[in-house]
Parts: sequence; C-alpha cells; structure tokens
Amino acid sequence: MKKILIVEDEPDILDVIKLTLDIGNYQLSTAANGDLALEMARQEMPDMILLDIMLPGKIDGLEVCRQLKGDEATKGIYIMIVTAKGMQGDKEVGFAAGCDQYIVKPFKIMRLMREIEKILG
Repeated sequence: MKKILIVEDEPDILDVIKLTLDIGNYQLSTAANGDLALEMARQEMPDMILLDIMLPGKIDGLEVCRQLKGDEATKGIYIMIVTAKGMQGDKEVGFAAGCDQYIVKPFKIMRLMREIEKILG
C-alpha cells in the first residue's frame, strides 16, 4: 500500500483530499504545519507528499520541500505542491525548491486523483 502525507492547514481542503484518496488503496497521514511535516516525512517515508506552501509556524512548504530534497534519506519522496500561489514566479520558486509537480488551487479533484494514480501506479 502506497503512503501519502498530506500537508494542509485548511480543514475543508484537507477533508476533500482525504475523502477522494480514501477510495484509492493509500495509507494517508496528515500534518498541518511544516515542523510536523518534516518530522512525519522522516519517520514514515511516504511515497508522495501533497504539500501546501502557506503553512502556519516558522517553516513554510517551500522550506519543507528544500529540506526533504536536500536530505539523502528523503530526496526520493515525490513532492507535489498543491497551493493557491499560482503565478509563474511562484511555480518557478516551487520547482527551484525541488518539487516534482505543482498544482494550483482551486483544482479539479479528479485531476488530482488521476495525477496521483499516474505517479503511484
């Protein structure tokens, strides 16, 4: 069973993503801030992280991405940024931080599901 860590601080968005992914054969875990996301990613070694950029606390999603991609142990985790920051410059910063894919909110939930299935098989 593939593991997905969802890093999202908005309860409504988190619920929609979790409900959608529950249909798939995935083990889901969640984190609402960057510190917890880093800790959980290192402990659980998920196959994929759905990562919001704007998170409460000292560490935002971009820094989570940089740290995970800069660490030999976690650099292979597929990171899909899912954020409201949709300007071209935002996307460039996301890819420069090391993300593998960038999806802008609001998104079509079935598109997200198809992308996840395509990557995780």
